[in-house]
Amino acid sequence: MSTNANRDIAVAILPLVGGAGNVTSVEHCMTRLRLGLRDRSLVQDEALKALPDVLGVVEDDTYQIVIGPGKVARVTPEFEALVEEQRPAEAHAVSADELAAQGAEMRAARKAKNATPFKLFLRRIANIFVPLIPALIGCGIIAGLNGLLTNLGWLPSVVPALAAMASGFMSLIAVFVGINTAKEFGGTPVLGGAVAAIIVFPGVENISVFGEKLAPGQGGVLGALAAAALAAFLEKRIRRVVPEALDVLVTPTLVVLLTGLVTIFGLMFVAGEIATGIGHAANWLLDNGGAFAGLLLGGFFLPLVMMGLHQALIPIHTTLIEQQGFTVLLPILAMAGAGQVGAAVAVYLKLKNNASIRKTIRSALPAGFLGVGEPLIYGVSLPLGRPFITACAGGALGGGFVGMFSMMGDKVGSTAIGPSGWALFPLLQGNHSLGATIAIYAGGLLVGYLAGFLFTYFFGFSKEMLVELNADPKTAPAAPEKVVASGTATPAETQPALQHSGS
Repeated sequence: MSTNANRDIAVAILPLVGGAGNVTSVEHCMTRLRLGLRDRSLVQDEALKALPDVLGVVEDDTYQIVIGPGKVARVTPEFEALVEEQRPAEAHAVSADELAAQGAEMRAARKAKNATPFKLFLRRIANIFVPLIPALIGCGIIAGLNGLLTNLGWLPSVVPALAAMASGFMSLIAVFVGINTAKEFGGTPVLGGAVAAIIVFPGVENISVFGEKLAPGQGGVLGALAAAALAAFLEKRIRRVVPEALDVLVTPTLVVLLTGLVTIFGLMFVAGEIATGIGHAANWLLDNGGAFAGLLLGGFFLPLVMMGLHQALIPIHTTLIEQQGFTVLLPILAMAGAGQVGAAVAVYLKLKNNASIRKTIRSALPAGFLGVGEPLIYGVSLPLGRPFITACAGGALGGGFVGMFSMMGDKVGSTAIGPSGWALFPLLQGNHSLGATIAIYAGGLLVGYLAGFLFTYFFGFSKEMLVELNADPKTAPAAPEKVVASGTATPAETQPALQHSGS
């Protein structure tokens, strides 16, 4: 897509979110444009959903517009530039104070309903790790390529270079987590990175805690997160009492000193035990729960994606990758996307006359095969209702298939996080041959596709839904007039196909 086309998308979206004066922040993840808004009531939801390039909207701590993978990274800079261009021109018309006053009551009600401490905590954790995903993906794919070349005995002179590229980021990931954590909790990012760097410093092996030598990297990303959060907490309180003239010298020194001591003589050991427990728990779950554990994990992942809470699992995946070289959970969770794809194909075949829904499915399926589920969730299955449930059922059976093999001793893992679906193949790794690992994962996808399709085809629609939805709105006959209370006749309103509740 050309730059002009990306700007056109931004131009279409901006007035529907209240204009530049209503936008306080602009960010993006893999599929969504995330906006901070002063006044939620100024957003025109239905008009946004009707835009051809918008696949759905999600209201969370930020207002999230689903645009799709790749495209969102190109639209976001255009949107940011547009906001900066228009903000001065709009400032005279609507002030920040006026917008804040208009939206104060609505924001308070929304926060009381949705901003529970648990949800806010999970969102903060996600905000720390989401910016790291591109590097995790790139290094993970290089690691997979390096493993393939090593097994084949090809290009031995290149293998060490690829190993350095793949391992460099992972060896220092604690530092990046520390930087993002300090930023998220209101501290100085570089101080968060400084205290997190203690964890990966080779010299900690000379320090004994509770009678045992520390190991470089002990505690991993969990220790780095805790250390940087503590540093941000101390920094804000130290600044309150240190004279301004001495702040630049005293505050960072005390932050690094105090947090460093707590990290070395407490956090590294505690976080290391927790990280080890996570690894043991994941392996125990699949070794003993097998197919049942896979059913639960694969079946409940789509609802997490729907709520935007799936990214809170990133620290667990990252910890498993640090410990074992791969995460055994991601390939099972990826089966949810397979169930979603199978369900979408069934919807496509059942609604033969609904050109609108079929067009949405055709545009969203490629992303679905690559493991990006939001376009199909928000564009097809969730608005229809029942197909979302049958898609979850398909993902459950796919997860059960992979979980069954895990209990039999054939573990399937991923060397990085981010991709799923077909995009996960280059990242696959297990405890047996690469061919066996790929075969099990591919088998799980096929089970998920087939189960999602069959469940949706036979149980995804009531008779009423089929009558209402299985028609092309452009060619359907005009609805009969209905009599209203006043006795006058008005045309019956046709419900939008994608707003059906499925109840």
